[in-house]
Amino acid sequence: MGKVLEESKFRPSKPGEPVWELLRHYPVQGKWTEEEYLRLDEGILIEYTDGVLEFLTFPTMTHQQIVLLLVQLLQEHLKGTAALVLFAPLPVKVADGKYREPDVLCMLDKADPRVGENFWTGADVLFEVVSQGKEARERDYDDKSLAYAKAGVSEYWIVDPIRKLITVKSLRGKHYVDHSTAKEGQTAESALLPGFTIEADRLFQLK
Repeated sequence: MGKVLEESKFRPSKPGEPVWELLRHYPVQGKWTEEEYLRLDEGILIEYTDGVLEFLTFPTMTHQQIVLLLVQLLQEHLKGTAALVLFAPLPVKVADGKYREPDVLCMLDKADPRVGENFWTGADVLFEVVSQGKEARERDYDDKSLAYAKAGVSEYWIVDPIRKLITVKSLRGKHYVDHSTAKEGQTAESALLPGFTIEADRLFQLK
């Protein structure tokens, strides 16, 4: 056990091991229930998939600045409507046994039954700001695209400050199609929210 504990300091916890990141008195990886996950109050971003906890990269200042600006732009555009715009941490249940933590969440009607006090069971628009690292990139571009489409999220924005690229995905049937992309000098536009656009330079040239 001593050797395993020592090794755990240098790698993420694996399924079947204690979740070293949350101390040894918690359930082992792969055995967490939804109820145990939802009771967590650790002050860090954690997602849940089929009993396994996934620890997200701690956001940088640039990441947080982009998230804040996205929220401000959305709130201004939707001012006077019944829409609700929030930001992480707030879990969204995307399927049985699967929860994600989008960076920005938008429901066009705050009375929508999918809105819950502790977690939502869907959304109209979700935003992810891509963090550094291959795992984070694959999660936002691949895993979450599939999960959000399956959950019926009408629109999914991927804001990538590393590539300086905005990708707007619109739900067509059960799958997303790229509705709009924008790099430096270009503007991304929403398919769901008429008139809602974001200039890439405004997001990626923050000081």
